[in-house]
Amino acid sequence: MVEKEQVIEVLKKVNDPEIQFDIWSLGLVYNVQIEGNKVKILMTFTTPMCPYGPQLMDDVRRQISAIDGVGEVVIDLTFSPVWSPEKMTEEAKIALGITG
Repeated sequence: MVEKEQVIEVLKKVNDPEIQFDIWSLGLVYNVQIEGNKVKILMTFTTPMCPYGPQLMDDVRRQISAIDGVGEVVIDLTFSPVWSPEKMTEEAKIALGITG
């Protein structure tokens, strides 16, 4: 059975191609849900017009699919709530020089 922690560890290795930081720490992943061998990801982009959006979603799908036991990956994209730097982990904020 696939564990949520396994999925999160993989998401921590998927980098946003524009910012060059992982999507988990950036706060782009809003929810991870496991239903049997199906992994559902609710995520967003830093902007709705993200030029790397399709590439980023393909990368997430490919890397999550490589986890033993994963049969299907469903990615739901949302812009509600809108992403903002406040969603980032403290480590990501420090690394990217965001204070406040």
